[in-house]
Amino acid sequence: MTQPAAPGVHGAVQNAEPSETGFDTKLYARFPTQGGRPAGELEALEKVWETPKGWRAFSAVNNNFIGFLFIVTAFGFFVAAGILSLVMRVQLAAPMAGVVPQETYNQLFTMHGSVMMFLFAVPAIEAVAVLLLPQIIAARDLPFPRLSAYSYWAYAIGGTVFFSSIFFSLAPSDGWFMYPPLSSGVYSKGINADFWLLGIGFIEISAIAGAIELVVGVLRTRAPGMTLAKMPVYAWAILIFGVMILLAFPAMIMVTFLLELERAFNWPLFDATRGGDPLLYQHLFWFFGHPDVYIIFIPASAMVSTMVVTVAQKKLVGHELVVLAMIATGFISFGVWAHHMFTVGLPGLSAGYFSAASMAVAIPAGAQVFAWICTLAAGKVQRNVPSLFLVGGILIFVMGGLTGVMVGMVAFDGQAHDTYFVVAHFHYVLIGGMVFPLLAGFYYWTPMINGRQLSERLGRWVFWLCFTGVHVCFLPMHLSGLMGMPRRVDTYLPDRAWDMPNLISTVGAFVMAAGVALFLVDALRCYLRWGSGGNAMNVFHGGTLEWLSTGNYGVRSIPVVHDLEPLWADPQLATDVEAGRYFLPGTATGQRETLITSPTRAEPQYVQIMPGPSWWPLLSAVFTAGAFLLLTVQALTLSAVCAVLTVVCLMRWVWFNDRHVEQKTVDAGAGIQLPTYVAGPQAHGWWAAVLLCITLGMIFLMAMFGYLYLHGAHPEWWRVAAPRGTLVPGLALLVAAAGCAYAARPMMAKWKRGSGASAALMTASALCLTAALALDLRDWWQAGLRGDASGQGAAVFAMLAWHGSVVVAVGLSALYYALRWMRGLAPGPANKTLEALRILFIFAAMEGTAGLLLPRVLPWGGG
Repeated sequence: MTQPAAPGVHGAVQNAEPSETGFDTKLYARFPTQGGRPAGELEALEKVWETPKGWRAFSAVNNNFIGFLFIVTAFGFFVAAGILSLVMRVQLAAPMAGVVPQETYNQLFTMHGSVMMFLFAVPAIEAVAVLLLPQIIAARDLPFPRLSAYSYWAYAIGGTVFFSSIFFSLAPSDGWFMYPPLSSGVYSKGINADFWLLGIGFIEISAIAGAIELVVGVLRTRAPGMTLAKMPVYAWAILIFGVMILLAFPAMIMVTFLLELERAFNWPLFDATRGGDPLLYQHLFWFFGHPDVYIIFIPASAMVSTMVVTVAQKKLVGHELVVLAMIATGFISFGVWAHHMFTVGLPGLSAGYFSAASMAVAIPAGAQVFAWICTLAAGKVQRNVPSLFLVGGILIFVMGGLTGVMVGMVAFDGQAHDTYFVVAHFHYVLIGGMVFPLLAGFYYWTPMINGRQLSERLGRWVFWLCFTGVHVCFLPMHLSGLMGMPRRVDTYLPDRAWDMPNLISTVGAFVMAAGVALFLVDALRCYLRWGSGGNAMNVFHGGTLEWLSTGNYGVRSIPVVHDLEPLWADPQLATDVEAGRYFLPGTATGQRETLITSPTRAEPQYVQIMPGPSWWPLLSAVFTAGAFLLLTVQALTLSAVCAVLTVVCLMRWVWFNDRHVEQKTVDAGAGIQLPTYVAGPQAHGWWAAVLLCITLGMIFLMAMFGYLYLHGAHPEWWRVAAPRGTLVPGLALLVAAAGCAYAARPMMAKWKRGSGASAALMTASALCLTAALALDLRDWWQAGLRGDASGQGAAVFAMLAWHGSVVVAVGLSALYYALRWMRGLAPGPANKTLEALRILFIFAAMEGTAGLLLPRVLPWGGG
């Protein structure tokens, strides 16, 4: 029995079977039967998606342009951090060497780790995703291209300033993990640590912005027919990657926020002598830090799965098992963080749990390794540079994984902790699990990017130099670590049997560096002679959609997918796509467009009108960086000016994003009519707002964890009774705030003048939130609690400080919405801006309620 198609949908889908949207993907097979396309259709598409030329290229937002810049910048930071490591290795090549002073060595050590982890590993994975994901799911672009541009420019500007601190002796010297009390104001004076805290916190914001973009991109912009079962492994990995960032990175944002509060205002969050606890920092840091390893590994492993299929010319053995293994890896990784803390004195039960979880996480990783081995064994392996890096990377990763199981055992970790054995372990894991897959990807996907292939001859030299250098550099570190050589030391005494292993490691580091240098020569040779006459040279005979011929607009038309390797299943697919025989063969509205599909079955729902080139993301990133980085030198006035300019630029950036066009529905292909404006849960912007609130919720959850941890660790410092007299008025204000925001949508939909009423309700909601926060602050102050007096005061005021930043954002959002209403840009009966903002307002009320109740309901001290 059939059901009517979704509203506004006609033509080829009138008799669709029941589904999410009324579509039946089997009917899409009609598309290739169409005749020729209208004259000038392709030219119009190319013109709309053209990248600005000259200096105006900095305003471009195309994923291929931004993604390429992203990758080049990330690899530049990799090379820069590698040079720092070579200086360190020269210092350690012989005992009692004096190549650099101790303080300089400590800065080199801190910057090497920080740059590799925060400026290379995660950003490089995100950069590849920005470039590759739209191609592999056949989307025109990511759903928020200006957000991608902002994410890149924030990362590039902030990262460059942060790295430049090494040249002015302003780099931090407390280790890339910045453990207190060493990093607190008592022992780390000056602004060096502040550069790290504010710089890394700013870069984390960039990573979260990119993660929201990628998650929504995977869920809502896949090609029609690309159901979850037919979704490529790489798309699954990016979905998991994005979700893990949204859940893990909030801990890093909160811990840097707390440490900066301690340094700036003397709030004793990590000072055990006043009710704080340095172990709180470690718990929060490693709740981010250990999932971060798998945030890096999961997308890289999916790159391996994608390339192994092509190299073997065989479908991936155990595709479903590999997807489940990635999900399991991501899930288990959040329960493993404290295996970095076995030596701090964890209770026996806790240590046993984290030890078991550390070994359990190796099971899904091993399942992926066996799937790769089986695929290679079942197919006919091509002998090329990508296959060399894939096999070599698998070998290195397995070696690192085995030592990881070793340090996951409490007894062994007690001996190996803080020695060079651990250094060897995580370098093997990261190089085999991320760097080698990334290099394989460069050789594999470069023909897709610029129509030229990196040199196979030079590539073999690059592989063998890198592969040999890794083992010569890091294999001896296992031995020196077991012989007792501690990490983070700038020199050592002679006659301890550490001389030869260190000299060998230094030689290996330079061998590996020679391989990277040769790769750079090859890459420059290839990319400076940019290919002409189209791209997507499928030289390795891949079967996934990125090998369709593409331009700035992505694919010529968005195909229908029925297989995991569509190009293998339908040899005619590429021809039909290029002939414009599928969805959106041209520009239906005269603007940039892509297709928004349903989350599970990938059925078309509406045509998204996408923003074009703009200077506002770049300017927003510049002023955001200024606001953060000027705080480090205590230029408070200039920082405040940059913050105001950031708000202005952000508002101007999104001012015209929510717009209606004359065509309420357009022909998306084969006579199928799709709407051009959708609000509510069906809209991709609504999903982004929900993800943002989940991230903000995780950040506040980390603040609540800090409050509970400090109370449990030092209850004797809970000396101020929680004020309860204004609890009811505070709750009433928060309920009113949530109610006003909730009522704004039905008010707009049902009342003739609902647009103005909705603006009034949103303003009232923001005022209620502000009043509730002010009331809470006044109560604690009158109760005699101070942030610098004890761990209790620091924990309570830290929660209030973070919630205050959210309330400020809500107030600015209410102002923005009121300005849009005044300009007639907030029409009803449904409005995307209202739908997104009301979610934020309701979340802020829920957060305020949690912050109001927690210190009053859970134990408070005597007055």
